[in-house]
Amino acid sequence: MTSSTSQGPLVVIAGGSSAAGIAVAASLVAAGMRVVTVGSDAGRITAAANLTGGAVPLSCDLADPDAVSALVAQIHTDFGPVDGLVHLVGGWRGGGGITAQSDADWDFLHTSVLSTLRNTTRALYEDLVASPGGRLAIVSSTSVTAPTAGNASYASIKAAAETWVQSVAQGFSSSATPEQSAAVVLVVKALVDDTMRARSPERSFPGFTDVAVLAQAVTSLFGKPGLNGARIIL
Repeated sequence: MTSSTSQGPLVVIAGGSSAAGIAVAASLVAAGMRVVTVGSDAGRITAAANLTGGAVPLSCDLADPDAVSALVAQIHTDFGPVDGLVHLVGGWRGGGGITAQSDADWDFLHTSVLSTLRNTTRALYEDLVASPGGRLAIVSSTSVTAPTAGNASYASIKAAAETWVQSVAQGFSSSATPEQSAAVVLVVKALVDDTMRARSPERSFPGFTDVAVLAQAVTSLFGKPGLNGARIIL
C-alpha cells in the first residue's frame, strides 16, 4: 500500500513480522492490493514492512479485544473498510507426551493462535461480509488430522482455529450475498524460508512449504470463486 488513496482491495495481515508475513505482504502489494501489516512490536513490524514494497505497519496487541477494536477503528479512518484478513499469528509448543503438555504452553497457544484469530475476525467480520470479495485466510497444520501425544496442545488449538474459520464460513454463506466472501484454511506441515536454510544448510526440510508458496497461495485467493469453507493443503 503506497498511499491511502490507492483503490485496490485493502488487506490486513495479523502477525506480519515473520518471514511468512513479509512474503505474503510483498506478494499482495505486488498484486496491486493495499496492505496493512500488524505486529505486537512496533520496531519489528516497521522493519518487516520496509521489506514488502509498500505495506503500512501498525502495532497492536491482537490478544486484547479492546486494542483490536481501536486498531480497526484507526484502519477505517485512515484507509476505509477492509476486504481481507490474513491471520499469521502463531507459535509452536510441544512436549514429551500427554502428561508433558504444560499449562503454560497451552495458555501461550490459546492466546497466540486462537484469541488473536477470534478477536480479529469478530472485529472485521462485517467488513468482510460487506466486501465484494472478502477473504479470511489462516495457516493451519497437518497435525490437525494426524495429531500425536507430543503435539496434543498444538494440534488441538489448531483444530479449534479451523473450527472457528469454518464457523465464519457458515456465517458468510448465510449472508445476504453468500457468494462474495470466503473463509479459507491453508494447511502446511511447517514453513521454511531462506534464512532457515542458510542457518541449517545440512537440512533438507522435507515436506515444508516455502513462504513464497504460501504467499502465492494467499494472493490467489482474491478474486477466485468457490472457496468459502475450503481447506487447501499446500
